[in-house]
Amino acid sequence: MPTRLHPPVSRPRHSLRRWLSAAALAALLAGSWFVIDRLLVNRRPIVVGLLHSQTGPMAVSERSMIDAEVLALEEINRQGGLLGRPIRWVIADGASDGPTFARQAEALIREHGVNVIFGCWTSASRKSVLPVVEANDHLLVYPMAYEGLEQSPNVIYTGASPNQQITPAVQWCRSTLQARRFFLVGSDYIWPHCVNAIAADQIAGLDAELVGEEYLPFGSTDVDDLATRIAIAKPDVILSSVVGDSALPFAQAVRAAGMLPENTPIVTFAVAENELRMPAAAAMTGNYAAWNYFQSIDRPENLAFVRGFKARYGSDRTTSDVIVASSNSVQFWAQAVREAETVDVRPVRNAMRHQSLNAPEGIIAIDPETQHTWRPVFIGQVRSDGQFDIVWTSRTAVRPVPFPISRSRPEWEAFVADLQRSWGGQWGRPGGTSAMNGEAPR
Repeated sequence: MPTRLHPPVSRPRHSLRRWLSAAALAALLAGSWFVIDRLLVNRRPIVVGLLHSQTGPMAVSERSMIDAEVLALEEINRQGGLLGRPIRWVIADGASDGPTFARQAEALIREHGVNVIFGCWTSASRKSVLPVVEANDHLLVYPMAYEGLEQSPNVIYTGASPNQQITPAVQWCRSTLQARRFFLVGSDYIWPHCVNAIAADQIAGLDAELVGEEYLPFGSTDVDDLATRIAIAKPDVILSSVVGDSALPFAQAVRAAGMLPENTPIVTFAVAENELRMPAAAAMTGNYAAWNYFQSIDRPENLAFVRGFKARYGSDRTTSDVIVASSNSVQFWAQAVREAETVDVRPVRNAMRHQSLNAPEGIIAIDPETQHTWRPVFIGQVRSDGQFDIVWTSRTAVRPVPFPISRSRPEWEAFVADLQRSWGGQWGRPGGTSAMNGEAPR
């Protein structure tokens, strides 16, 4: 039977035209949505400022803060950035000088358009930056333990307030070391003067005696005479807020003057693992420090943090309280940006006020009332390897109290204002080393 061949079926031309038109429309819509997406979604880098001393007496301590902040920002970028945008950072050098910090803060805001500043170590630098961020209604995240006696809507404080470092240490000295005779020593600028006023109030209420109070010019290493005067006073314990390049020479001079940790220990509020990497740090072995974190804390979150920090910067590097506080600062801010769904300063600042974090030291949180941070407290004894044996801990986070109850808030604010007035409007005593006053050495 012959096979019947059917004629080919031809597709109507108008059907083909409709198909081509639909395909073109789909392509046009896809392209339009791509353009709209690019227009509506801002994919430019988010710019943040890192403002710390890279030069001058404080560089020995502050460079590690930059490392911690960069590490945290790099990790956020590896995870895709924030709001679909990468983060770019601008690092500014405060040069251990208050006026320079202020100028750099202004430049970060005005010229670089940063959305936040992570910055400062000394209270003199923070006090210099504060009017700048307030005048620009901006945001400073300050990651250093400090004296308190301040509260600004434009600052988030992620280090310790005095009841999370100073007053627990004084109480521990009295109850555990059985100290009755205290000597207070510090660098000659705002933070140590306030710390010592807080400690002196507490000592007076503990049936103890203040046998001396002395100050070193900022950055000075001429410490032998001071150590001699302390030895003559015969204290049971030395509370030290000596900072930067002065801290380890001071400890060496104290030891050379015959005051050993067994009989006259130093309890420092300014020396941590980072400073103890230096050869001169042997003088601190056996002495104590009060902080909100030590590298030796045994919890998984801390072990992971230490591994990550060493992997990035080298196995010889150590972590410390200010390194962790700097990292925490970036994490708090990033969480607030995600919650606020913007990088605009005001909504992010408001969102930061109720952030919490499972940090290396434990669960911590921003206190919405004070914008300070709930953190645990630790006292550690310096080991020969530059690490700390933890000898006391609060176990849980302690609520921050920026203004100690030994005086009213107006009295503390007047105390701070009187210090500044007595220093000619500066935040450290004029003369001597120039670091906090921007003056030539004399």
